[in-house]
Amino acid sequence: MNPVLPHLVTQDWKTFNWTNWQATEVATLCFIRCEGRILLIRKKRGLGAGKINGPGGRIEPGETIAQCAIRECEEELHITPHDPVAAGVLHFQFTDGYALTCHVFTALTFTGVPTETDEAAPLWFAEKEIPYDEMWRDDREWMPMLLEGRPFEGRFVFDSEMMVTCELDFAPAPRE
Repeated sequence: MNPVLPHLVTQDWKTFNWTNWQATEVATLCFIRCEGRILLIRKKRGLGAGKINGPGGRIEPGETIAQCAIRECEEELHITPHDPVAAGVLHFQFTDGYALTCHVFTALTFTGVPTETDEAAPLWFAEKEIPYDEMWRDDREWMPMLLEGRPFEGRFVFDSEMMVTCELDFAPAPRE
């Protein structure tokens, strides 16, 4: 039983009520997009180790979410994204009680050379060839919105690495 949130043990996760939900941690992801390609990482440690994702991590006291996105890229890949733009927000509830809000950013330019660190290995992919099978299951739901420039907000329940529920709100496609 989770000592912090014992009521979650009997929770019916498929009908999870997000109304009064609060994250226990806040994090960021930052996706660098350049000439039809996207810079991803293979995480080496922490939550999602071994999976492909964007650089990111937990916010530190006193920093803004945009500062966190920049710092995490610097720490994980030795690059500095320029002018990151908010793309969406993701809320994650794990059945073990962990609750995370993740602010997603994109950047079109950066300085530095993507370099492997003890946290991550950089990987460039064509935006049409994103390796969803090696990523968290929710990514295939919201990543297309990110690539289309459509703001999104998602709510996901995970039991370990298995997605139990998915709710996704996003802006309509721009008119042509």
